[in-house]
This record gives sequence, C-alpha cells and structure tokens, in this order.
Amino acid sequence: MSSAIPQHDSAAHGQGDIVGRGARESARLTRKWFSSLTEAARSGRGAAYVFVMGNMNEVLRTFDMPIVYPEITALQTAVRGTSEEYLKESEDYGYSPDICGYLKADVAMHLRGGEHPMGLIPKPSLVVTTNACNTYFKWAEIWERMYGTHISTIDVPNERAARTESIKGDKEFSFEHAYVVGQVKELIAECERVTGKKFDIDKFREHLRHANTMSHYWKKLLMLNARSPAVFSALTDGLAYLGMANCYRATEEGATYFRELYEEMAYRSDNGIGAFTRKDGKDVTLEQKFRLGFIGVPCYPIFRGFNEFFSDWGGIFVVSSYLKFASGGTALGFEFDTSDPIASYAEGTLRTVRATQTGILFDIPDIESSASAFNLDGIVYHGVKSCRTASAGLADRRIHVTESRGLPTLMLESDIVDPRAVSKAQMKNRADAFFEGLIARQQKRAASH
Repeated sequence: MSSAIPQHDSAAHGQGDIVGRGARESARLTRKWFSSLTEAARSGRGAAYVFVMGNMNEVLRTFDMPIVYPEITALQTAVRGTSEEYLKESEDYGYSPDICGYLKADVAMHLRGGEHPMGLIPKPSLVVTTNACNTYFKWAEIWERMYGTHISTIDVPNERAARTESIKGDKEFSFEHAYVVGQVKELIAECERVTGKKFDIDKFREHLRHANTMSHYWKKLLMLNARSPAVFSALTDGLAYLGMANCYRATEEGATYFRELYEEMAYRSDNGIGAFTRKDGKDVTLEQKFRLGFIGVPCYPIFRGFNEFFSDWGGIFVVSSYLKFASGGTALGFEFDTSDPIASYAEGTLRTVRATQTGILFDIPDIESSASAFNLDGIVYHGVKSCRTASAGLADRRIHVTESRGLPTLMLESDIVDPRAVSKAQMKNRADAFFEGLIARQQKRAASH
C-alpha cells in the first residue's frame, strides 16, 4: 500500500480544508436531514413519501413538504447494523422472506411507530410512486392500508427494447410527453389538496434552477473518474453522494454541495490525490492497481467489508450503475428549461425515468460497452436475493459482456439489507480468485510487450 495521507493533513499538500470537505459535509447534511424528519414526526406533520427512481422533488418542495425516501431509510438500517431485527419483525407480521428487503425493513419501522436508528420517521400524508420499479406499487399500497394515504402515480412510457427510445420531435415522443405532462399537473393538484397551498410557479422555477446546478456538477463529477487516479470510490463515496442527490435535490444546499464537491474532486484530480480508504480508523490513499465497474445494488449489511474484498487487492470502483439509476435522474445531466417549467419538467421525468429503467433491464453503456471512457480492467456484477428487478438479468449480461468485450467479470450474490443472505467467506473466495485472474492477465500482457 502507498503511504498514508490523512484527509486533514493540509500542511503537507497545501490543499487547505478542501480535501475531505465533501465527506464531512455529506455527514453533516445526512444528520440534518434525519433530524428534520424526527422534528416533523414529533410535531405530527405528515410527509411526502417518494422513491429515489423517479422522485418528484421539485414539485414537492414547492409545497414545503417534508420528504421521506423509504429506500434510503431502509438501507440505513443495514448500514447501522439493525436491519435483521427489522426484517424478522416484518416476517413475523406475515411478509415473505423472498420479497424486497427494503420494503420489509420499512414495514417494521412503521409497526414501531416510525422508530429508526437515526431518529423518527413521520407518517405519510402523500405517496408518489413511478413505474421505475414494480415493487413500488405494492409498497405504496401498504401505506395506503396503514394510513389511508392517497397515492399519486407517475406512469412513464418505457422503451420496448434496449436503445429504442423515441426522439424529441417524433409523433410518438409528443404523445408520451403529453401523457407525462398530464400526470405532473395531476400531482400538482393533489399537492394543493393535501397542503392547502396554491402552486407557486416561480418557486417551482427556483427549485428547477437548483436541480439544474446539481445535475450539471454531478455529471461532471462522475466523469472525473475517467482519469487516473480515480478521485472517489463509486461504491463507498458514491453512497454519500447519492444521499445528497436525493435528500437535497432541488435545494440551494444540494446545489452548493455538488458545486463544492466537484471543486474538491477536480482539485484532487489535478494534483494526483486519489480516492481514500479506511485503514485502522484513518483515511489513507488507496493504491489503485485495478479499475473496476460495478453493476447492481451494493451489499449494505457488510458495506465496508464488501468494499475491502476489492480495495485490499488495489481495486477501485471508478463507475457504478447504482450511481445512475439511484440518483433520481440527476446523474444523467438533464437540465430543465425554466421558461417552460412544467413541459420541461415532464420531459426530464420522461427521459430520466426511462433511462433508469433501460439501465436496469438492458445495459449501462458507460460500463458495459466498448465505448466506455473509464478504461476498466474488470466488471463486478452483484445480484441480490430480494430485488429481482435489478438482479434478474445480471448473469446473462455478464456472459454477454465477457464474450463481446473480452473483459474479466465477477458475479457475486448476497442481499441489500439482509445479513442472513450474506456469505462473507464465499464472496471473498470469489473475489480473491477474480484478482488472481486479473494479475495473471496483466502479467501475460506485460510479457507480450
């Protein structure tokens, strides 16, 4: 391993407080978000519940509603080491061991009156769901049964096959766009009914501008990892960025966070300061021997340990499909036209949700195609027991990529929140064998030159 460089050792590198600023700020903002939910719950305020894939933050924030992302609150139970007790409680209540772990952790949380490891979660007064995931509809129906909450559904037309989306200007696109515009207007009307407030289109425009700033810098940030060394881990650091991309989307704080995060990472890239990893309680630079892509959903029950299967060999995840489909469309870089806000918002929703679905079901060109700019040494596919939507086609995709690109790949299986489905020894053995193959490949290539 290379020598340790503590994040706060500014004197040796002349970077002031810029290096590590994003990590510190994301930790602060995460605590602030959970504190705001706890305050809302204790004061009896209802929240808007919205999923990360296809979230409608810009509309909801116009009505000043607290926003809950159930996937985020659920995964945090696994990161905090409490998910198993939540899952068992939900299963004792009657839910199958085979269904979405996020959903079961969430159900148990509501059975406990909103109790969460990081605070209290308020009850829903409005639920917004999209068709980005088939589980979303059934999940929303659970809240409807528990609380009588109204559900607003945004149904986004999908591609019929990979890379077959309609093009702006086509008749088909105009029909699809008009269909989504109508649903956005219905959501606005429902928000007016629930909150008793009138829709303020100028306030809506302001939220769109903040979202545009976030999208602009988020996309630029992701492309910094096309350089070497990679300045962040798409697996571990990426989780913090996704939290900010969802919880603070369409806010001034979120826009500022991503602008400053890009400033930090661009500085690090220009000065050769690569991504950090945790060793003995300290942040040290990660020796980057292998550049990896990640397809699937992370293993949160052993989140740091899972990453160490790769970082201990000098592997760095430079790009991840999760940063695409779990960012609510932010990572795609779409920017709204504030001169025609509702029509542009509907277009952005149509494009980003559809791109999310395509990436989950078919392929992620940034990772799985020969046109990828990330210069990958290998790709890791991670299927999870309780998410068939994101996992069903991974084995076939892996075979296709291996045959078409000749790129080493690894398939691992565990779960997003259920530690009972995680076999550390088995995954470590597979990861070790994967790296032994990568090393042999590098040696063979060096000998041929």
